[in-house]
Amino acid sequence: MISILPDEMDTSALHGHLLGAVGPRPIAFASTVDSQERPNLSPFSFFNIFSSNPPILIFSPSRRVRDNSTKHTLENVLKTKEVVINIVNYAMVQQMSLTSTEYGEGINEFIKSGLTMLPSDIVRPFRVAESPVQFECKVTKVEALGNKGGAGNLIFSQVVKMHIKSNVLDKNGTIDPSKIDQVARMGGNWYSRANQGLFEVPKPLLTLGVGVDKIPENIRLSKVLTGNDLGLLGNVAKIPDAEEVANFMADHPKIRAIRISGDTNKIHKKAQEFIQKNDVLSAWKMLLP
Repeated sequence: MISILPDEMDTSALHGHLLGAVGPRPIAFASTVDSQERPNLSPFSFFNIFSSNPPILIFSPSRRVRDNSTKHTLENVLKTKEVVINIVNYAMVQQMSLTSTEYGEGINEFIKSGLTMLPSDIVRPFRVAESPVQFECKVTKVEALGNKGGAGNLIFSQVVKMHIKSNVLDKNGTIDPSKIDQVARMGGNWYSRANQGLFEVPKPLLTLGVGVDKIPENIRLSKVLTGNDLGLLGNVAKIPDAEEVANFMADHPKIRAIRISGDTNKIHKKAQEFIQKNDVLSAWKMLLP
């Protein structure tokens, strides 16, 4: 067994141990708006429910370790005192992950991830239409836990309206854990799917993904590709150019034959096979003309 004194360990290393040990952690997919009403969307795994009466959810955007800066979600909440917390299920996990890319101020992560903005009834931030459960919240308190990199900020969020999709309810009208199909964070790139166990989602942190909004419409509206497939396609730094596509087709005559056939379903299914093998660039080359 190793023993650790937190003050004697590098913050990033300590962060890794803490997140590896405490899990699975539910995900607060937090939607906010800034002072100019520009939407922002970001996930946080320091999150849980702490009271039923009043209904209080708390999540914590930490200060960045590398430069001690704060996140747009925290800045927006301090100004507007409103947030929507959306629950994440497996069908949207890749799109959710894409929103953790650090896009610049004012960039709409709904658009970058391909998720749908749904107007709230009471608060200004939008709900995520794809989310199985959405909580409209008024922020009652923000408690800073420190002023150094890695310090959390507890956002006390009082639920003023809750929205639940009927397809996650059982015959008694309660939420069925198998139907809601939630995911939770573990350490590193690992997630837990409530009804199937561990799976991995590479972090989109080193580069800015092009975003789902940059995917051509005929691909984006595919009847074969899922939201998770689109999220992975959007998490590339650069879309292959015509020369790269031509070289790929020249090297793979069987794949070129599928492409020449013009059968959209076959083309998209083959691209999906590449995605499932974590070969997203080949999927792009399959999809592009």
